[in-house]
Amino acid sequence: MSTSPLIDPSTLANELDDPKLVVLDASWYMPAHERDPEAEFEAGHIAGARRFDFDGDVRDPDSSLPHMMPSAERFQERVQALGIDRDSRIVVYDGMGIFAAPRAWWMFKAMGHDDVRVLDGGLPAWKAAGQPVEDGSQATLERGDFVARPDPARIRDAEQVLQSLDRAETVVDARAAPRFTGKQAEPRAGLRSGHMPGARNLPFDRILKDGHYRSPEEIRKAYEEAGVDGKKPIVTTCGSGVTAAVLALGAESAGLGPVAVYDGSWSEWGQETRPELPVVKGEA
Repeated sequence: MSTSPLIDPSTLANELDDPKLVVLDASWYMPAHERDPEAEFEAGHIAGARRFDFDGDVRDPDSSLPHMMPSAERFQERVQALGIDRDSRIVVYDGMGIFAAPRAWWMFKAMGHDDVRVLDGGLPAWKAAGQPVEDGSQATLERGDFVARPDPARIRDAEQVLQSLDRAETVVDARAAPRFTGKQAEPRAGLRSGHMPGARNLPFDRILKDGHYRSPEEIRKAYEEAGVDGKKPIVTTCGSGVTAAVLALGAESAGLGPVAVYDGSWSEWGQETRPELPVVKGEA
């Protein structure tokens, strides 16, 4: 198994014939992107890829929060339905380069599956490298034998974050600076503006360039400039737990991980109905 959580298009192309390899399209877009991941998958995807829909299928159906991690039982059932086995070698990609795929990567990590990587640059990099795509719907799959083994070190809930704020762990917020400082209102209704006390701000796009991750050295520097010294474990957060995973994977690729993700992120913490979760404004 590769020691890096990232894989490049040429390496992936050379591994496509591996019967244990499973390629997942985990594309998801914000409403402002005006893109349909299902339609785009049918129009063109890496040969043999399967759709991993963490927003509609592999999520907690009982939560009002967006794309929350499902129970281990539901995760296992939905992943088995995708034909994934306990010894599958998983590669995840998305249609923006690096955006949604790290969320799927983190979900598998949090459920105890270590052999999972992200295609650096995603589908755009695959196409730019001259690699072929196929169209059509996903093929019928034979159920796999994947077993979920939750890793509590990879995931945090609100109560756990509240107990460790600015003490046992360093919280790093992936949202843009105006949202972090509270100068810009949250795009979701009913949410307060600002950030958690003691949190550091590292907008996720600062560790990316042209749809790829920056070098490990550049990522470590970005974390340092955000005030993260690496002496305490890192917990990442964002608006709804997607770009928090971008930071988590980036940290791991740079040797700063493993990193936990606060699943509910600001969609939960910022709620006006949760005054017990403190919010402050201004710079970190």
